[in-house]
Amino acid sequence: MTLKRITEFVGAEITDVNHYDDLDRPEVFDEFLRALREHELVVVRGFDMTPRQQVELAARIGKPVPFVLQRYRHPEMPEIMISSNEKRDGRPVGVARVGNFWHQDSSFVADPAPYTMLHGVNVPSTTGHTLFASAIDVYDRMPREWRDRIEDRTALHTVAKRLRIREDHIGLSVAELKAWIEEEHPLVERPLVETDPYTGRKFVYGAPEYLDSVTGFDHNENAAFFEMLDGLIQEPSRVYEHRWTTNDLIVWKTRTTLHAATDVTPGVGRTVHRVSIAA
Repeated sequence: MTLKRITEFVGAEITDVNHYDDLDRPEVFDEFLRALREHELVVVRGFDMTPRQQVELAARIGKPVPFVLQRYRHPEMPEIMISSNEKRDGRPVGVARVGNFWHQDSSFVADPAPYTMLHGVNVPSTTGHTLFASAIDVYDRMPREWRDRIEDRTALHTVAKRLRIREDHIGLSVAELKAWIEEEHPLVERPLVETDPYTGRKFVYGAPEYLDSVTGFDHNENAAFFEMLDGLIQEPSRVYEHRWTTNDLIVWKTRTTLHAATDVTPGVGRTVHRVSIAA
């Protein structure tokens, strides 16, 4: 296998590994895991494997976690969430429009899974790309005055800004819906600056779409911080755009890797299998 950096700030690509059996060799898998821990994100192009093998591979990294919504699970492998805009027999194959905003996976839950794995099943090369940025790089580029201000602060994480309205919410008043959100998805408080255990580097844990507020900041301070943070995350020269090809395998560290899905051209089908990997 050959390992090369994708960018200077995030990601590594592994080549000469095309089948599940290739990565099944202990020495190759150890190098794969080392690259993931050091470079935050690993890409393997054209990696051929079945859904069962994807779950088995995820189990070598940690513990695959079944997706919370049963109707979007793979029919044979519940650990796989099907992200898809396609339909079969008139019914959706999976959940469409997932993660089309900058975020760190599940930062709004008490114990987020440390890794996410995607496998491109039916992916167009001209649309539906995925953008990646490093939360370590974001911290390094943050103005010194902001780094000093947030060093010992915590932030409240929430899913409220991006929560999808379900059929059973129809008829609820705004107050009732807000109360339901507060009960089902309470705010989660965590340090705003954390240290990656593998690299020893500091990173910003939080993206504006999943942040409610920074503790101790007033409304204007929060707004200014969110605007500054969003600008750093979306700086074009510090974003890796992954243009998918069939069977691409991507694995990333959820705390240190920010990402966003881009839109898919109407009428173009796209299906990706996702596994969340707990410690």
